[in-house]
Amino acid sequence: MPFQDKLVVAGRVFESRLIIGTGKYETYQENADALVASGADMVTVAVRRVNLTNPNEPMLVDFIDPKDYTYLPNTAGCFTGEDAVRTLRLAREAGGWDLVKLEVLSDPKHLYPDMEETMRAAKLLIDDGFEVMVYCTDDPVFARKLEDMGCAAIMPLGAPIGSGLGIQNPLNIQFIVEQTSVPVIVDAGVGTASDAALAMELGCDGVLMNTAIAAAHDPVCMAVAMKHAVIAGREAFLAGRMERKQYAVPSSPLAKDGLIG
Repeated sequence: MPFQDKLVVAGRVFESRLIIGTGKYETYQENADALVASGADMVTVAVRRVNLTNPNEPMLVDFIDPKDYTYLPNTAGCFTGEDAVRTLRLAREAGGWDLVKLEVLSDPKHLYPDMEETMRAAKLLIDDGFEVMVYCTDDPVFARKLEDMGCAAIMPLGAPIGSGLGIQNPLNIQFIVEQTSVPVIVDAGVGTASDAALAMELGCDGVLMNTAIAAAHDPVCMAVAMKHAVIAGREAFLAGRMERKQYAVPSSPLAKDGLIG
């Protein structure tokens, strides 16, 4: 079976190429159930929005054990490089996490990354010993600069965060995949299983999603669908799709050498 390769990020090996989030679920229990169904072994955690330390309120760690899953702290909600760096330093103090997801947002309406602030924060974090998985635009030029800087994974958006629009610019994603030696993980914009499969068919190393599962009518069922979509998309990429042709070609040749007449 071709799907035997594993996702490797900053020397860490993961069985699943699907990463799911920990926001927008009705309860932490629903989140935990979806995680199990998805088969993912890494979860991204919005440090500013998820309760990790207050024992007087429900805590994520009581439902998703950081000993069983890799926590990926992220900087969701940060709009400056300083804020992002401060947030991840606090996360490291709280849980010892040094593999992190950096996102520095611009306009609250579209939540596109502010790439100048992102690059500035990435350098500060890398210099401070963090392994940085970085959320970015689908611009191959910025993606190359982030890799050259030393980021552990490049995470281009498929579409605006939480939009569910799917991959809007597959050509740019493919450019990024072709030029990048660290993992490329589509992050943001996935809406359904076919979007996840497409990301993998383009050659991406993984897919990160939150709203697509959490906002589904049945999050656990959608988590299962995403699990299978990522596996199918990866297998299709490894298999190598058939060549596209402009005209029909009979499946069963009608004459010798496949020619008619």
